[in-house]
Amino acid sequence: MGLVRTLVDCEKQDDESSLPQELRELYDGDLHFSTSPATRPFVIANFVSTLDGVVSYEIQGKSGGSTISGSNPADRFIMGLLRASADAVMVGAGTLNSVSGKALWTPEYVYSDAKQLYEEYRVDVLHKPEHPLLVIVSGSGRLELERAIFRTPAMRTVVITTSAGRDELARQGAATLSSVEVYALNASDGSIAPQAILQLLQSQFAVKTLLHEGGPTLFGQFLAAEAIDELFLTLSPHIAGRNGDVTRPGVVQGIEFVPDSAPSFQVVSVKEKAANLYLRYRRT
Repeated sequence: MGLVRTLVDCEKQDDESSLPQELRELYDGDLHFSTSPATRPFVIANFVSTLDGVVSYEIQGKSGGSTISGSNPADRFIMGLLRASADAVMVGAGTLNSVSGKALWTPEYVYSDAKQLYEEYRVDVLHKPEHPLLVIVSGSGRLELERAIFRTPAMRTVVITTSAGRDELARQGAATLSSVEVYALNASDGSIAPQAILQLLQSQFAVKTLLHEGGPTLFGQFLAAEAIDELFLTLSPHIAGRNGDVTRPGVVQGIEFVPDSAPSFQVVSVKEKAANLYLRYRRT
C-alpha cells in the first residue's frame, strides 16, 4: 500500500523502472532524474512549507522542517528516498543548527521503516556508497563539532567555508576528526559562489546528483545562479502567519527577483496524503 497517492504525473514513463517494486509501491510511481550537466552536478532541492509559505517557525526547539510537516510519515519517506538517490546532501549552517545534535543526514535516519529498502536501492540499483556525502556550507566556520555528523566514522562530511572559516574550524580542532574534510573557497562578502561549490563537489568528490536541503538563503543563492534543476515541495495544511516583529522565512530568503528574470518551474508530479500535497517541479 502506498504512502502517497499520485494525482498528476507528467513524467514520461520508461519500460524499465528505476525504483525497486516495494519503493515504487510506497511512492505510487517511479523516480527518474536527468543526467548531470557537463559543467556541474544535477541539483535537486527539497523543502516543506505551510500554506502561507513559511518554512520555519523560528522558535527555539521548533524551528526545523519537522515542525512544519508535523513529522509527517509520507514527507519523511520522500525525504529519505531523495537522500537515497543522491550522491551528496547539502545544508547550510542555519539548517544544521535548527535540528537535534543527534541528527544524521542519511535516508534511514529520517525514515527508519524503509532502511533496508533504501539501502538495497542505493547500493544494489544505483551502485552508490552506503551513505551520501554530507556537505555543510558555513562562511564563518562556527559549527558545533560535538554534533553526531562530525563524530560518526561511517559518515563522510565535507565543510565548505572561507579562509576565515577554515581558521576557525582549525582552532576548534576539526583536523582531529577523521571523517571531516574542510575546504576553503574564495568568498565575496562572506558568501561562497554556488558555482564554486558545485565545481568542487564535481571535481573532488565525483558528485553527479546533489540534494539541496536548505536553508532559504543558500537556496536563494543557488536559484540566482541558475543552479537548481528540480524542486520537491511538501505543502503542509497549516498557516503559520507573520508579524512585523518576527521574521519567519519563506522558501527563498535574502534575494528577490523581478518578473522578467524570476526562475520558472513546471509541474512534474503531484501526490497527496492526509491533506498534505507533495509537489515536484522542474526548472524550465
